[in-house]
Amino acid sequence: MINFRFAYGRDVLIEARAMAPLIWPMLIAQLAQMGTGVVDTIMAGRYSALDLAAVAIGYNIWLPLFLMTLGVLLATTNIVAYEFGAGRKKTIREFLPQSIWVALALGAILGPTCYFVEPILNLLNLDVMTQNKTADYLKAVAFGIPASAIFQALRCHTQGIGIIKPFAWASVIGFIANVPLNYAFIYGKWGIPEMGAAGCGWATAISMWLGPILISFYIAKSSALSPYIPEIKIVKPNYSTIKNILTLGIPIGLTFFLEVMVFSIIGLMIATLGNVPMAAHQIAFNIWDVLYIPLLSVGMAMMTRVGHGLGEGNTSAVNLSIKCGFIIVAMISGISMAVLLITPEPIISIYTKDMEITLVALTLLRLSAFFIIIDAVQVTCSFCLRAFKETSYPFIVMCLSYWCITLPIGLWFGLLNSNTPLEGATNFWKAMIAGITVAALLVGSRLRYLLSRPPI
Repeated sequence: MINFRFAYGRDVLIEARAMAPLIWPMLIAQLAQMGTGVVDTIMAGRYSALDLAAVAIGYNIWLPLFLMTLGVLLATTNIVAYEFGAGRKKTIREFLPQSIWVALALGAILGPTCYFVEPILNLLNLDVMTQNKTADYLKAVAFGIPASAIFQALRCHTQGIGIIKPFAWASVIGFIANVPLNYAFIYGKWGIPEMGAAGCGWATAISMWLGPILISFYIAKSSALSPYIPEIKIVKPNYSTIKNILTLGIPIGLTFFLEVMVFSIIGLMIATLGNVPMAAHQIAFNIWDVLYIPLLSVGMAMMTRVGHGLGEGNTSAVNLSIKCGFIIVAMISGISMAVLLITPEPIISIYTKDMEITLVALTLLRLSAFFIIIDAVQVTCSFCLRAFKETSYPFIVMCLSYWCITLPIGLWFGLLNSNTPLEGATNFWKAMIAGITVAALLVGSRLRYLLSRPPI
């Protein structure tokens, strides 16, 4: 028994070392992408409150489109990871042009959707100046959407192979470049006209185009990737392969899209309770969002490693990757939970000194401590299911847990049956915890069932 435990612990350490090159570049890349949004907010806010509002509104419109693109193309990670595990290099090379075709189609649909945005803005009843600035911002961003789709196709291809550095490298350089681009286009520097919110949109679009250029340069220079990259030439669409990508990817894209939508709706509902609960909710949600990134990075690493094991037909490797990933996630979520429960005040003080907002945020942050440890289970199980090419099940679970449980409970107890704004905001967070608990139980049960089946 002692020798078995030692061997098992050693295997977990070996697997953790294999996951590390997937986790840390993913973490850096995700933080860089989040940092880009923060920089946009800060620089637009220093220009004017009106332009800040336009960028904030516009960001919340194009972000779901971006996540839809990412979700659809994330299917290529699943497929490539499986083929990599099976050792089919030729299949992987032939697959990349087809994912590029999917990216081009997504860009051709979602780019114009972002550009012709007036019907959506008309529904928001914004004042004329805010609406015009928001439209100008989104029209500029629209020119970068096709590039973003191509970037995701290349990133997901290398991610499936198990190499994340190109994604991290391109994301970090894009983040750094976004600062002078914003400075030039927002404030009108170095011969560029002063454009405010629209300038922020153009800076974002240029950064999006830098992404595929930078990652392509890295791929071209990487000897580790060269066996999996085809020669540059036009390849006609293979509709069978494209159908396979869309069958797996559309449920993931819709999951990301609708998940963002439900949290946006909850934010709008809490906003009706007053400025204090809305500010407190925004603080708590932003902190949760930061702590969520490491969980997301581990989940994506697990998806790749599990996909490799499935492609190899190695049940032991699949089980080891899942167990190792859960140990890492348990450590991250446990530390996050402890920090949120023990020292919430110093974290909140970074955002505000207002005592009324602080008191509400304290309550919500303590709830978010439980939210994140439950969400850790949901995130990791969902990504593992996607490695098994089960993408429709997590989508159905998300619809059930968020749209059929969280939203109705939040509306009933948060808006219709709350006596104070604090009670209303708290009840919304309890509704989110209820929904995510149901999701974690359902995806966890499904993963357990898949692992209990006969060996691959």
